[in-house]
Amino acid sequence: MMQVLIRAAAGEYQVLVGRGLIARCGESLRAAGLDGAVRLIADEQVYQRYGQPVEMGLRACGYSVTSFTVPSGESSKSLETAAQLYDWLVDVGTERRDLVLALGGGVAGDLAGFVAATFLRGLRLVQFPTSLLAQVDSSVGGKVAVNHPRGKNLIGAFHAPSLVVADSEALLTLPPREISNAMAEIVKTGIILDAPLFERLESEAESLLRLVEPGIEQIVARCVELKARVVEEDERERGMRAILNYGHTIGHAIEAVTGFESYRHGEAVSVGMVGAATVALRLGMIDAAVAHRQERLLRRFGLPVSCPGLSPDRLIEAMGHDKKLSQGQLSWVLPKGVGCVTIRRDVPLSAVREVLDWLVTR
Repeated sequence: MMQVLIRAAAGEYQVLVGRGLIARCGESLRAAGLDGAVRLIADEQVYQRYGQPVEMGLRACGYSVTSFTVPSGESSKSLETAAQLYDWLVDVGTERRDLVLALGGGVAGDLAGFVAATFLRGLRLVQFPTSLLAQVDSSVGGKVAVNHPRGKNLIGAFHAPSLVVADSEALLTLPPREISNAMAEIVKTGIILDAPLFERLESEAESLLRLVEPGIEQIVARCVELKARVVEEDERERGMRAILNYGHTIGHAIEAVTGFESYRHGEAVSVGMVGAATVALRLGMIDAAVAHRQERLLRRFGLPVSCPGLSPDRLIEAMGHDKKLSQGQLSWVLPKGVGCVTIRRDVPLSAVREVLDWLVTR
């Protein structure tokens, strides 16, 4: 088991990465000094596979557990589902000393985290991410949210977890598309922060897609370490943390325009990364080799590099609802090379439009 300590402003917490951790979930909570009743919020498909082992492991360590499942998919990240969870938490007599445990991928983690942040002005949160995307990204850093019809994650909060437990065995049941989906965020991490990580992805792409160990666990732990470094410096995204949004300006617009149905998050971000690199290329910030190298790696992971048939006008409109908008200006995270990015707020709309026209027709 690998451990990463994150020193957030709200307090320190551990991220545990290893095999067989779900079966020892109660021991992990006790070791972290967490007590109180556990309110388990789970993706219904994940619950069918892991719900009983988690509940048994918790009860074996003396925890009282009650569970609520939500439908799989992005549609569960809504105020309507959150309201159902609030009703349930009231019905089961939840107190401030109790814990919310999120079991599932990013949807379950974001939704349960949002509910934990807002119910009784804040309950402690434990994240048990079962998807690769959630393990390397959404479960770490304390961003929690639900969607609005006009934009992704528009309603949310910063609420750091008390513990994150990433069990690599859970990844073995994921369909290939979900593994590929997560690789976009891993490639993103290499582009923005770590050229050696990017180079390792290039050399081990096929084995990582097969989840060969210990490589995949090392990659998860490295991504967590890198994100921890950013979060510790800028927990509430007032500066450096914005670089984690590389590819997300276009990516979130793609998700919103397609109703959060046609593209997985990582797939939309993959297209957004291609778009951002092309903007940087047109602005003279990088040479063509950097953009081609990124696109080649994304293709090797089976990720899309265009969004044919979408409307550039609708994408631009969706960007206008982006939560990162400041004084009417979008912040663009653009590469200066592999392992280094910068934030620009002066990208001409004409350049954005040209890139979008290219992405939807290539």
